[in-house]
Amino acid sequence: MIRTERNAVIHSHGIYLPERVIPNSYFDELLGTNVSDWLEEYVEIYERRWCAENESTADLCAGAAKDALKRGGLSPEMIDLLIVTTDTPEYISPSTASKVQYMTGMVNAAIFDINTACAGFVTSLDVASKYLQVDNNYKYIMVIGVYAMSKYLNMKDKKSVNLFADGAGAMILTAEENSNRGFLASTMTTKGEYSGYMGIYAGGTAKPVTKEVLESGDNLLQLREKFPPELNPTMWSGLARKLCSMAGLTPEDIKRYFLTQINVRSIRETMDMLQIPRDRAQESMHYYGYTGSACIPLAFYDAWEAGLVKKGDIILMIGSGGGLAFAGAAFRL
Repeated sequence: MIRTERNAVIHSHGIYLPERVIPNSYFDELLGTNVSDWLEEYVEIYERRWCAENESTADLCAGAAKDALKRGGLSPEMIDLLIVTTDTPEYISPSTASKVQYMTGMVNAAIFDINTACAGFVTSLDVASKYLQVDNNYKYIMVIGVYAMSKYLNMKDKKSVNLFADGAGAMILTAEENSNRGFLASTMTTKGEYSGYMGIYAGGTAKPVTKEVLESGDNLLQLREKFPPELNPTMWSGLARKLCSMAGLTPEDIKRYFLTQINVRSIRETMDMLQIPRDRAQESMHYYGYTGSACIPLAFYDAWEAGLVKKGDIILMIGSGGGLAFAGAAFRL
């Protein structure tokens, strides 16, 4: 754990969701079979948001950024660094963050993108916190987690088409001197042996997009192999214990747990492994679907709005995503 006189504190947050709501019944018709019952009973997803045809990743980012600025009472010119994290970028190149900087008027912000798939938001918080701790040139850093996976879905694949969704969540971190709030600890790890299990495997240099690729659908999201069901709960609970140890805490000290919202049963199993009541973990996939890099800031928004977290509380965020990447961070709000 890094100890400095400057610390990174969560100043404000914001979200943006597309207006288009996709109920489970949409997939009953699309796939010609009843998937609603399974989604509601086993996955507990009831609806999700998808982008409009003319709406893209940068649009989602801009909406979340403006919400976070408004809530934080900041002007766009006050942001010193913008980090966008996604595996559904606006372009292969240039960075999504460059377009978002222009769209939102953050004219003084340096920019870059991070891609650790769905672990990206927590990875970016780790990076932003350390910038603020050690470099006096940075006062406000915005991190945006965004997902527009509806653009990459195979509409005939019933394993994936009904789970993935779109949205964006932002946090603005600021530097505070001698503060007892803010960043407490972080940790990251990767299991690269799973890198071929799930992803979008065309569009890069390994398989450039060609007519044949488009016809085959290889440019769309693929779930190639099934992950071991115990993998996420085992990794999440281990990371939670490690973060608590690094910060001098116990799992009981954590007011609210924010875990990747891919599987409600994995979240509950993680809490059981930690011997912490299940209701201490935020569950926000029910009306959002799975929103990848955006899911943790969306879950935080829900908890904040419901009064489940407040200033002074200790929270723990753990993200996991294709690669297979894991990132965890603890903050005192």
